Amino acid sequence: MALLAGKTAIVTGGAQGIGFAIVKRLLDEGANVVVADIDEEKATQALRPLLERGLPVLVQRCNVAAEADHAALVETGVERFGRIDALVNNAGVTRDGYISKLAESDFDLVLDINLKGAWLGTRAVAPLFRAQRGGAIVNVSSLSGKIGNPGQTNYSAAKAGLIGLTKAAAKELGPSGVRVNAVQPGLIRSAMTLAMKPEIFAAKEAEVPMGRAGTPEEVANATLFLVSPLASYINGAVLEVSGGRGI
Repeated sequence: MALLAGKTAIVTGGAQGIGFAIVKRLLDEGANVVVADIDEEKATQALRPLLERGLPVLVQRCNVAAEADHAALVETGVERFGRIDALVNNAGVTRDGYISKLAESDFDLVLDINLKGAWLGTRAVAPLFRAQRGGAIVNVSSLSGKIGNPGQTNYSAAKAGLIGLTKAAAKELGPSGVRVNAVQPGLIRSAMTLAMKPEIFAAKEAEVPMGRAGTPEEVANATLFLVSPLASYINGAVLEVSGGRGI
């Protein structure tokens, strides 16, 4: 039997990159998936191949920095699929710049989307998960939140903050049977990383003990594990998906 048969998951930022790979992996294991994205039209186009196959996926516009959007997301998911069992806080943005040149608005935006958005999502599902005495939350952090990246003080701070959020929420919600964990991807081949200059990408790849960058599907596999019953006694953990980079 599929690992997530009859379960429903919300994935924020699920229309591209790692988020899209997570959506496909959860669908493969029998889950219904609610995909939240700031650009509903673009997300619908990206997910059209899945929708045309009749898979149980629903796209809804959501600004993860807006509390009301999270409430609507949960309500829609319950109305459509009858339940919510998992939340993957994946939505994120970058606005890079060295401290002296980084605009305050770009610092605020990255913290709002990457960190506050995950907090709001967690708060939105918490009453439901507590009431049903179960649920799984996975926050998508980054190796940047462990080792820091120059020119990414905002992004590194937000991704480090997700680890603190994960551990604190795990302690708060654990007594209700709710698990909160995080994945911490390293260098992953995606549109964002492949936009780097080839020599910079090669230098970062050379830092990976396994000698290569990872794939979005490898992050999706780790996420699937954490939301599935296979991780039933894992709570407050941070699972690095980095090929050993940063150890």
